[in-house]
Amino acid sequence: MLTILDKYILKRYLATFGAMLLMFIPIGIIIDVSEKINKMIENKVPFTDVAIYYYNFTIYFANALFPIFLFLSIIWFTSKLANNTEIIAILGSGISFTRFLKPYIIGASIVSVMVLLMGFYVVPRASEGFNNFRYTYLRSGGKELMAGDNTDVYRQLNDKEFLYVSNYNTESKMAFNFSLEKFEKEKMISKITASRIKWNEKDRTYTLYDYTKRTVGKLGDKIEILPEKKVKFKFELKDLTPVVYIAETLRLDELIDFIDTEKKRGSSNINVYMVVLYKKFSVPVSAFILTIIAVAVSSMKRRGGMGMNLTIGIAVAFGFVFFDKIFGVLAEKSTFSPFLAVWFSNIIFGILAVYLLRNAKR
Repeated sequence: MLTILDKYILKRYLATFGAMLLMFIPIGIIIDVSEKINKMIENKVPFTDVAIYYYNFTIYFANALFPIFLFLSIIWFTSKLANNTEIIAILGSGISFTRFLKPYIIGASIVSVMVLLMGFYVVPRASEGFNNFRYTYLRSGGKELMAGDNTDVYRQLNDKEFLYVSNYNTESKMAFNFSLEKFEKEKMISKITASRIKWNEKDRTYTLYDYTKRTVGKLGDKIEILPEKKVKFKFELKDLTPVVYIAETLRLDELIDFIDTEKKRGSSNINVYMVVLYKKFSVPVSAFILTIIAVAVSSMKRRGGMGMNLTIGIAVAFGFVFFDKIFGVLAEKSTFSPFLAVWFSNIIFGILAVYLLRNAKR
């Protein structure tokens, strides 16, 4: 049962967080427009595309910087409570500091659920639109950069088939030095090679040039050689070299299936995809950690007032984001555990939250 005091603090919690978003998002849009307006004019970007981009930008921007917005909003209104001696009055009435935290934890729960659901379903679509626009209109050679590593592509299609191409061109939909090997009980039973393989959109087939198929037999191998042959395969070459930001654009169920498929194919980008998956769960948890730190830091009336609390808050918030980004990149570019990298900030700042909370109670 929520008391009048709980409702008062919870209302301030959510209202200040909402106001912080409404205040900083337009600033972010203005800065982004000022940086990209020349490129947009130069590339004659349709107004509707720009409008959709900034709709997606708003969601993408708010999700990326939500920890900072949340932390600063709590620092802001809790410092005002402390400066007005409201917190002293609340604790002086016999309410424990732990009980005082109740509306904050409820607020953090509401924000966490909202961020969790958005991360599962809303943010992926916004990320897709945001990145597609950037790579299409704003980056030189963007369409080529959208693709992953298209050289020396080696994939395990299933338990029996292994594919290799030396190079894949996303524009011409053509690959070179194609090889498809099929195994049965660790023994090769057939191998198809071609100097080039081209995707045919109309009939959804592939044309193989300098086609050679070798079928291994007990009494002798059967070899088929043709200058050109049309073949239907179950795979699509473009799926073997997904765009660099593909994981960000997938809903939770799609992402789990995608990671499972990429593991079977032997993808070298598994760590990148795992970081995206783990962040869907770690970011909502950070709402609780940052809430506790913010309350512990700002609930004491300091000589420097709200300015001092905000300075401490900004330093802590940017420290959190810094560690999150650094360890995320470390996991993507090395063999460092993606799970540990993603949760490192929550673990370190969770320990800090416990320490600050114990001091605040005293």
